[in-house]
Amino acid sequence: MIKSFADYLTFTLIGLQPGSHLGEALNFFVYDTLKIFLLLTVIIFCVAVIRSWFSPERTRRILSHNREYVGNVLAALLGTVTPFCSCSAVPLFIGFVESGVPLGVTFSFLVSAPMVNEVALIMLWGMFGWKIALIYIGTGLLVAIVSGIVIGRLKMEKHVQDYVWQIKVGEGEVVEQTFREKLVYARDYTRDLLKKIWPYVVIGVGLGAFIHGYVPQDFLVRWAGRDNPFAVPVAVALGVPLYSNAAGVIPIVQALMSKGMAIGTVLAFMMAVTALSLPEAVILSNVLKRKLLVTFFGIVAVAIMIVGYLFNLIL
Repeated sequence: MIKSFADYLTFTLIGLQPGSHLGEALNFFVYDTLKIFLLLTVIIFCVAVIRSWFSPERTRRILSHNREYVGNVLAALLGTVTPFCSCSAVPLFIGFVESGVPLGVTFSFLVSAPMVNEVALIMLWGMFGWKIALIYIGTGLLVAIVSGIVIGRLKMEKHVQDYVWQIKVGEGEVVEQTFREKLVYARDYTRDLLKKIWPYVVIGVGLGAFIHGYVPQDFLVRWAGRDNPFAVPVAVALGVPLYSNAAGVIPIVQALMSKGMAIGTVLAFMMAVTALSLPEAVILSNVLKRKLLVTFFGIVAVAIMIVGYLFNLIL
């Protein structure tokens, strides 16, 4: 129904020609914008109900009782279902450290939370099928777990800003909600989140529409295809300055894949945008000294590039 409406609006009502640059770009924009916002509204509401069971205090309590390996896996999994992003890094980091959560476990959470989430899973599933969706989620979790384990083994606690160790957050009370209150929370959360992310979605769809309608296929295949050995690090480098969430970057990913960009390169770009943004570096610099911050970004970037090269080889 959405596709039929997009075709009618673009080619019948406006009168653009199918196959023309502008026609294909506008059709892509209308169709993807409507589809993405419909998916987001339904998905965010449903997941917000689930998220109402995971307050920051409850998350801290769960992670504080788990150590290396088990803690890293659990932290990465919790990162996919908790409503925290890089903007929440400072208070969460302080709370985790004060609660006795190991540094490596904390970083597994910080990598997973912005990069791997249910919105990305459902949107990727709807656009590319379950195989691509599960590949992204699986590799994202793997990057978060391995990065956290490596950082934990490096014993870099001394490179956390000194004031963090001096702060005592204390034990907060976990407030239980009725199911009706959880539904109200989910409604409000969905509305507030859509208000925050709609510009990123529209910009992302707009860039994707431009790529879909105007960028020649052979251009991207030549510069970012599987035959270019530098395509993956270039994709990661391009992704770092961008600041978006999965909902905003997925339309760009769809357009890049339709133009022939290798899947590993696309995955690396998407992970870099969501997990290695410059705003995140600025936020984390308030709690991490330079050596640990550079180490964190370096380990995650290398892990993402390994994932990109691996999937370019096998797919």
